[in-house]
Amino acid sequence: MAKQKSQLIVSGTIVYGDDFEDRTGYVVIEGGKIKEIGEGGEIEADVTGIVIPSFVNAHTHIGDSAAKEPDFMPLDRLVGPGGYKHKILAETSHNELVSSMKDSIEDIFATGTGLFADFREGGVLGIKALKEAFDSAECREKLDMKIFGRPEAGTETDELRITNYELRIFESADGIGMSSVADYPWEDMRRLAAETKTRGKMFALHAGERNAEDVKGAIELEPDFIVHLTKASQQDFEKMQDKNIAAVVCIRSNLVTGMGLPPLRQMLESGLTVGVGTDNVMLNSPDMFSEMEFISKIFRKLDERKVLKMCTLDSAKVLKEDKFVGSIEEGKTANLVVIRNDTPNMRNVRNSIRGVVRRATRNDIAAVIYEGGVVK
Repeated sequence: MAKQKSQLIVSGTIVYGDDFEDRTGYVVIEGGKIKEIGEGGEIEADVTGIVIPSFVNAHTHIGDSAAKEPDFMPLDRLVGPGGYKHKILAETSHNELVSSMKDSIEDIFATGTGLFADFREGGVLGIKALKEAFDSAECREKLDMKIFGRPEAGTETDELRITNYELRIFESADGIGMSSVADYPWEDMRRLAAETKTRGKMFALHAGERNAEDVKGAIELEPDFIVHLTKASQQDFEKMQDKNIAAVVCIRSNLVTGMGLPPLRQMLESGLTVGVGTDNVMLNSPDMFSEMEFISKIFRKLDERKVLKMCTLDSAKVLKEDKFVGSIEEGKTANLVVIRNDTPNMRNVRNSIRGVVRRATRNDIAAVIYEGGVVK
């Protein structure tokens, strides 16, 4: 097969389709889309290796990038309303905050992520700072971001400031991303969830991280997805499945905060769509290779295809972007990562997908492809 001038061709082991079948072949990219996927044959390729979809990081908090590796403390004191994280955010200058978030965005890109979703605190001004960081990053035209904002909380009470000004969040964010229902008056949360749905935006929140007491209320709000769920039950997962609520797990974050592990197998057996996030940059690098490795080695009986799928296609489903990205299929946007199989780390790997999931790092990346162009 002869390569056309307008085409980009990658070859090697292709992780193909929604079933993540590994096959030897090639991918022809044209006009930013995947035009053709073929098997075997002689072909002139631009890049060769193990070809996977770009990662989709379904949950980050990059606003706390200015306060990495704090002392260990209870979760409420660390990230709860009025806690350490929010005090640091209040004390950090705008320029320092933007600069630290810019660094994290560039790190997200450097580790093969093509789309990430950030829960951004600070109301309208917080969203503005995040967008400024994104626009100043060198990779701003090489990856996508979804912003889940939230209204500011009052300084003396936990009541949400759902003012006309704060409602501008809906104009500048892709959705609303809240902390626990236990952190705010129930009526405020109910009104905010209803307003979000009325405006056709996504609504998401944390639940079941500190205890199980906020899970019922979170499900009652019928969000698009719930983050953490370490203390949730089989009954909770069945209710979520009935209401078409997805889940996002953040394994490294749960470990470092001492909150335990989510019952991941029960989530999957219940039929939930489960995405993956790296959570607070304060506690973890936003590196999906690391997150993927932790999941595969902690939940050892979980098939490596499923782990990779959770970090790509399933996370794209959580964010309602799976029609465009998350798997390698004809017609989809060509957002891909090509992993070298000749590095000291990857050489002699017997199972390509297992090798990517359990041991690959940013140092093994041969190329990052975004909308059909090689960008790294």
